[in-house]
Amino acid sequence: MRLLVTGGCGFIGSAFLRLALERKVERLVNLDALSYSGRRENQAELEGDERYRFVHGDVADAELVRKIFSEERIDHVAHFAAESHVDRSLFAARAFVKTNIEGTLALLEAARAAHAEGTFKRFLHVSTDEVYGDLGETRGGGGDGVPPRNDDIFRETTPVSPKNPYAATKAGADLLALSYVRTHGLPLVVTRSSNNYGPRQFPEKLMPLVITNAILGKPVPVYGDGKNIRDWLFVEDNCEGVWAALERGRPGEVYNVGGENERENISVVKAILAALGKPESLIQFVKDRPGHDRRYALDSSKAKKELGWSPVVPFEKGLARTVDWYRKSEPWWRAIRDESFDDYYKKHYGKLGLKA
Repeated sequence: MRLLVTGGCGFIGSAFLRLALERKVERLVNLDALSYSGRRENQAELEGDERYRFVHGDVADAELVRKIFSEERIDHVAHFAAESHVDRSLFAARAFVKTNIEGTLALLEAARAAHAEGTFKRFLHVSTDEVYGDLGETRGGGGDGVPPRNDDIFRETTPVSPKNPYAATKAGADLLALSYVRTHGLPLVVTRSSNNYGPRQFPEKLMPLVITNAILGKPVPVYGDGKNIRDWLFVEDNCEGVWAALERGRPGEVYNVGGENERENISVVKAILAALGKPESLIQFVKDRPGHDRRYALDSSKAKKELGWSPVVPFEKGLARTVDWYRKSEPWWRAIRDESFDDYYKKHYGKLGLKA
């Protein structure tokens, strides 16, 4: 396998790089733009491996992508690169269109050319449960006034119905990628995972934001009533699911990769504070995010049956590992959580009428 991974300096991508090298790939190329959330130190320990190459560049740079395919004789792609933070997409949507849609197109075109030459084997497009939209207040219910669905969980057959710019660009990229299977015969598979958590996640996301704020003694912001429900998946479990789909997924198919760990945000926040020995008085309820989806939940039975994959890390164990990593890795996150990070969120949250 001569594998191109995009976004390998990010949270999930860097975890996948380590997994890929353990699986003894022949060649592993990491293309990453090192945007605000891409950290080269996330993969620094890999740079001594002769099979590995890091390329600093934009996935939307079609000429660079073609050059990598040609020079490295790429025959597999695992496409992780994405703008992924919903809050940012509310005030900076253009960057999401460029990376999530234009970047996906650049990869698809390079893969299509290689496939036409008979040298390409598999394209794995990494997506999210957010493309499905919102399950509502409770199981089977419509918490925001929409009629209840006829089921209470997202399946691969559930129509995409994104509710924010991030999810919309990912849904667009999914549909674009799947169209290349029908129109060009590209051997492509899509995975859609639930909320990932674990070490090295950029501290704008819920878990690392709560952990680092609590360690710093800062208030912990919680949107609305804190009862929004997410399905939590440890990052290593997601990477195993992506690898299984890369190796064994059927072209043209979508596979849900869920953690089977539904929890209200407020319960996750309280569990983190308890693990750190911090008081719940740090919790500060803030105005809810515009269009905030109430609940996500994935049915992963297809991945279990066809790929032989299942999540194995219990939520309590994964949370403990995550908290422990941030507690021991202050230099990593303190370099990010500087004054400019906090000022950025105060400025842009203010545009949304939110309190940072």
